[in-house]
Amino acid sequence: MIENIGLSIQGIWNHKLRSLLTMLGIIIGIASIIAIVSTIKGTNEQIKQQLIGAGNNVVTVQLSQGDSPFEMQYTAKPDGVPVISEDTRTRLAQVDGAVDASLYTQRTYVDGLIYCGNTGFSGTLRGIDSHYFGVNGYNVYLGRGFSQQDYDSYKKVAILDQSAAGSIFPGQNPLGKVIEIKQEPFTIIGVVALSSTYEPKVETLEDYYTYVGNDSGAVYIPSAQWPLVAQFDEPQIVDIQAATTDDMTVVGKDAAEIINANLTVKQDSNIAYKSNDVLERARNLQQLANATNQQLVWIASISLLVGGIGVMNIMLVTVTERTREIGLKKAIGARRSRILWQFLTEAAVLTSLGGIIGVLTGIGLAQIVSRVSGSPTAISVPATALAVVFSMLIGIVFGLMPAVKAANLNPIEALRRE
Repeated sequence: MIENIGLSIQGIWNHKLRSLLTMLGIIIGIASIIAIVSTIKGTNEQIKQQLIGAGNNVVTVQLSQGDSPFEMQYTAKPDGVPVISEDTRTRLAQVDGAVDASLYTQRTYVDGLIYCGNTGFSGTLRGIDSHYFGVNGYNVYLGRGFSQQDYDSYKKVAILDQSAAGSIFPGQNPLGKVIEIKQEPFTIIGVVALSSTYEPKVETLEDYYTYVGNDSGAVYIPSAQWPLVAQFDEPQIVDIQAATTDDMTVVGKDAAEIINANLTVKQDSNIAYKSNDVLERARNLQQLANATNQQLVWIASISLLVGGIGVMNIMLVTVTERTREIGLKKAIGARRSRILWQFLTEAAVLTSLGGIIGVLTGIGLAQIVSRVSGSPTAISVPATALAVVFSMLIGIVFGLMPAVKAANLNPIEALRRE
């Protein structure tokens, strides 16, 4: 086999231009497929990142009426929806695939609710438990977070995110400052920021409400102080951190089932806890992108067929050129299998080289497309390895007929041919 490979490389090198032209169809086909597959993979990763985020794998479970989230600021608390207990939160955190769970309540639009001096704040207000910042990937970068004593002693303290700090106290250190929430003074003890720099791409109004909410940011208070805002108990929102992105769908559904088991609402009310399954939405968009791009892959594969026909043609020419050589080898005792494998190896080496060059060209094309169009690309290692193997198979399949022809030559007639 090694000897056959050496002879094949020598034959390719002796006919460099002819070999290059023969490999051209393989190179173009493999390069096109690698570039398309890289673009598909990059697009899929972008879709997942845009919808899911920076990798903290948080799925939100909240009370819904039909397909719409239940908004407490517009509707009275429904009957039969109890407050989620700490024991239930612990069960949610222990769901298969879950890392931790957090309970919180919120007001998305708080105009006239929060004041600093005479200036109103129009961002989001959340009453959070001690698990919220860890689950959602927030780090305290100024001051401190909530302590257990803050919850137990019902301290009137608040934490701002970066946007809220810049909105309420532009150019100032907010620590120790006081804001009014429902006419009650809350002292700022810290400022938090996301541990990653991920910024989702907002293209629709739904994306805006999902990811941005309000440019003014958010104010956080201990959940123990939420009755000051709501005046009564209300359904919480649950954020559950999954171990991996792929676990999010199952974790969200299992968590919703656990919470819904405690509901006593009327069956026709259409009220239930539902998970915000962004992973499923990402998969649907990925399937749509894949369906389109797979058609391009099939079109690019046509050039591989053309390249295979070119390989068959040039190998037939090679057999004709080396008829006397084949006859001489047979005359001194070379077996048919020896001749067959020699030409099959030459065809496989020829197309494998074309496959390797095509992979490198495809990676280069993917990078060029990414820079010119701004679309992301991600090189698939399995796809590149499969492309090289596939190009080798093309050489074997399309080189089989010329190899059989060479193996079946009559040695006497081959030696007589000029």
